[in-house]
Amino acid sequence: MTHKAHPRPYDDVLATIGWTPMIRLNRVTDGARTPIYVKAESFNPGGSVKDRIGIALIEAAEAEGALHPGGTIVEGTSGNTGIGLAVAAAVKGYQCVFTIPDKMSDEKVRLLRAFGARVIVTPTVEPDHPEYYGTVARRIAEETPNSFLADQFYNQVNPDAHYRTTGPEIWEQTEGRVTHFVASPGTGGTISGAARFLKERNPDVRVIAGDPEGSVFAGYSRTGEVGEGAAYKVEGIGNDKLPATLHFDWIDEFRTVDDHTSFHMARRITREEGLFVGGSTGLIVHIAVEIAREVDDPEACIVAILCDTGERYLSKVFNDEWLEENGMGDLVDRPESPDGPEER
Repeated sequence: MTHKAHPRPYDDVLATIGWTPMIRLNRVTDGARTPIYVKAESFNPGGSVKDRIGIALIEAAEAEGALHPGGTIVEGTSGNTGIGLAVAAAVKGYQCVFTIPDKMSDEKVRLLRAFGARVIVTPTVEPDHPEYYGTVARRIAEETPNSFLADQFYNQVNPDAHYRTTGPEIWEQTEGRVTHFVASPGTGGTISGAARFLKERNPDVRVIAGDPEGSVFAGYSRTGEVGEGAAYKVEGIGNDKLPATLHFDWIDEFRTVDDHTSFHMARRITREEGLFVGGSTGLIVHIAVEIAREVDDPEACIVAILCDTGERYLSKVFNDEWLEENGMGDLVDRPESPDGPEER
C-alpha cells in the first residue's frame, strides 16, 4: 500500500485534510483470510471523514458568491460535519451556528463550542416537526443576514467531494486492487461519491452499505418505500428520511446492524487494533468482517471507512454506566476480584 507524502510544511491546517492512512486490521478479523483495510479518517485535523466536505462546502459557496467575508455558516449536524465546517471557518474567518439533536454526545457539542460556534441543541423529533434540527437550521439561515446554509443532506458538493478525494485515494493506496468498499450512509455523501469513482475505474468493485437497525435506508433499498424509522443509539449514520445526497444506484447491497453489535466491535477495534473509534466504525467493520469470511479470498481487498475518533463517545460507547443504563451491560468489563483497589 502506498501513501502520498507531503515533503514541505503545510500552509495551514486545511492542507492536511485527506490522504488519510490505510491500515490493515489484524485481530478483530478473527482469522478471516480476506484482508480488510480501514481508511483512517480520524487522522483528519477535525477528527472525522466530514472534514472533507466541510472545506468543500465552504469553498463552493465562496466560488458561487453564496458566502461573503465575515459571513455566518449555518448547518444542522450530528456533530462531525459541524466540526469539519468549524475547522475551516476558523481558518477563513467565518462565524458558525449549528443545530444538533439532543441524542448526540456531549463531547461533540463541547467541541463545536470550543471552535467558537454557537450551538443550539434541539429535541430528537420526527423530520416534519418544527423543532427538527434541520428545520431549525434552515429557519436560522433565513433569519440571519449574510449567512450560508451548508445543507449537507441536499448539497451535491458533498458526494462530489468524495468523488474527487476519497475514491481516488482508495484507488491509489490499494494500487487498484480494491474489490469491496464498505461504508455507512448518513447523508450518503461518502459512500455515493467514493463508490461512483471506484465503479468507474472497475465496475466489479462491490459496494456495501451498513445501516443501523431503526434507519429507513436498508428497507427502502429493498422495497422502494420509506418505512417507519425507530430509535437507535449509533450516531451520525442512518436516517429517518432519504437525503438527496444518497445515490442508491452506486450501492450494491445494504446490511443492517444493531447498536449492541456495533458498540461491541468499536470496543474490540480500540483494544485489539489500537485504533480509537466510535459506534459507526464498529458497525462498518462488523460488516467488513462478515464479507471477509464470505469471500474467503486472500487476493481480494476490502476497504472500510473508519469514520471518526472514539474520543467523541467517551460519555457513551466507552462509559460503563451509560451502557448499563441502555441495556448493554454485558459489554461492561467486570473486575476479576471485588477486593481489588477501586478504579478511578
